[in-house]
Amino acid sequence: MDKLENSTLLITGGTGSFGNTVLKHFLTTNIAQIRIFSRDEKKQDDMRHELQARYPDYASKVKFYIGDVRDHRSIEDAMPGVDYVFHAAALKQVPSCEFFPMQAVKTNIEGTDNVLHAAIDAGVKRVVCLSTDKAAYPINAMGISKAMMEHVIYANARVAAERGGTVICCTRYGNVMCSRGSVIPLFIDQIRAGNPITITDPNMTRFLMNLDEAVDLVQFAFENAEPGDLFIQKADASTIGDLAKAVQKLFGDTGTSIIGTRHGEKVYETLMTREERIRSTDMGNYFRIVADNRDLNYDKYLVDGKVKEVPNEEYTSSNTTLLTVDEIVKKLLTTDYVRQALEVQ
Repeated sequence: MDKLENSTLLITGGTGSFGNTVLKHFLTTNIAQIRIFSRDEKKQDDMRHELQARYPDYASKVKFYIGDVRDHRSIEDAMPGVDYVFHAAALKQVPSCEFFPMQAVKTNIEGTDNVLHAAIDAGVKRVVCLSTDKAAYPINAMGISKAMMEHVIYANARVAAERGGTVICCTRYGNVMCSRGSVIPLFIDQIRAGNPITITDPNMTRFLMNLDEAVDLVQFAFENAEPGDLFIQKADASTIGDLAKAVQKLFGDTGTSIIGTRHGEKVYETLMTREERIRSTDMGNYFRIVADNRDLNYDKYLVDGKVKEVPNEEYTSSNTTLLTVDEIVKKLLTTDYVRQALEVQ
């Protein structure tokens, strides 16, 4: 990306799967500096040593900041001199957020507000925030916290735009294969141990993306966003049953065990609601949902507003393209995790 040339990029939650993939994409480009902000010193140290071993000519571009998005001072200290921010720090596990919902509030909602205020105050040019399909029609604590996070994003984007400053936007995507919390590594470990794969509901559907596609979505948002925009990638999906068959096709069939849905799980996921489709624009591989920029003076909208028909369907993992088992196998082989796991069998 031309905009990143000679610039400084800060990634919150930067030691996670997304942060590692961003490094793979941009480390060897003309970017001046990448700042990794996270609370896990062990992961930072592991990343530092790996960069020194694999990219000795570029490792000095990466700077590490220990902190927590819940602690506004720590994120403020990492922000001076930053041109762009990718905000990926979050609590993402559905069951753990069900049992500890206030922890999701503190990280996903309050933490995001801290990041955005720090970015605005530091004069950052652009912030791209990462959300999840679970924020659309949320039924669990993680999804509700992410839905509120999105509203915090839009509110801060409106304020920043009024000041003529930081452009803040959001991306929303489904399950990222082999990322933290993905069921695929669990399936592989169960097969290697000779145990049956545990399936919650074989008919449950989920979107399937690889990490490179997640970074591509963020990059597209980075290049095309207006304040408050939400970007969604058109994504394929599969049933959990077919995903299990695809993993077994690669690693061996040890049987399956149906264990039932976990706390807060949906039968299918929604990437775009019916209401959001009213404001959406089809941009080829992506949908763009423009911000609702009305103010609180509703009288003028009663006079000048237009009534739009709500589309019949939201965009879900059940009404998008469902991949066959062979197509899922092909998709799995696009991930570094699966390819490396096959090499060590």
